[in-house]
Amino acid sequence: MVSANEIVALHDRLTKEWHDRPGVQLGPANSPVAGSQENVREDWLRAVARQHRANFDLWHIEDEARAPGATDAEIAGVKRRIDRTNQLRNDLIEELDCFLLGWLEPRNLPAPSAPLNSEPPGLIIDRLSILSLKFYHTREETGRADAPPGHAIRNQERLAILQEQRTVLATCLDALWQQIMNGSRSFRVYRQLKMYNDPSLNPAIYAKTVDRRGE
Repeated sequence: MVSANEIVALHDRLTKEWHDRPGVQLGPANSPVAGSQENVREDWLRAVARQHRANFDLWHIEDEARAPGATDAEIAGVKRRIDRTNQLRNDLIEELDCFLLGWLEPRNLPAPSAPLNSEPPGLIIDRLSILSLKFYHTREETGRADAPPGHAIRNQERLAILQEQRTVLATCLDALWQQIMNGSRSFRVYRQLKMYNDPSLNPAIYAKTVDRRGE
């Protein structure tokens, strides 16, 4: 079900496609319900792709926030988009783990007695997604015609580090999945429980609401 090499390849392919064809979007993934194994696999990869898309969008929105000459109003608007997209990103990480748990449940996995892993698969996949984006943009910098002297070499060195980190992380994901499947490791959905977007939990929002009611 989970193959790190397949996920890395999907991340890299979509990163290139989305840069080449801006505006292309993905539809929602389905939950793992009764059906062919191939359909479940396709739904899983679509869920991985949607989570990667949130990271892709977040990366480029954050670039906008750092544009020289951006007005305060523009930066405020970008910040709100960052908050919404980051919330979506974290929601989709949780969905990945829920998807896997739904697939594992009929197989009586994860084993109830197995020790919990501190990081569930969804968080590792999120980190691989970000590494794919770093890899793409760092590789772009190695070929920049207007870059200062030494820029290409510096970024080639960064590429080597990123490649090593991604290889290690992909190996960790495969190892974790093998342990989950053989019953020696378990995981739970790591609920992010973000507060900043919730009007009932963020005092900067609800305090203002109370103040306005008292006016």
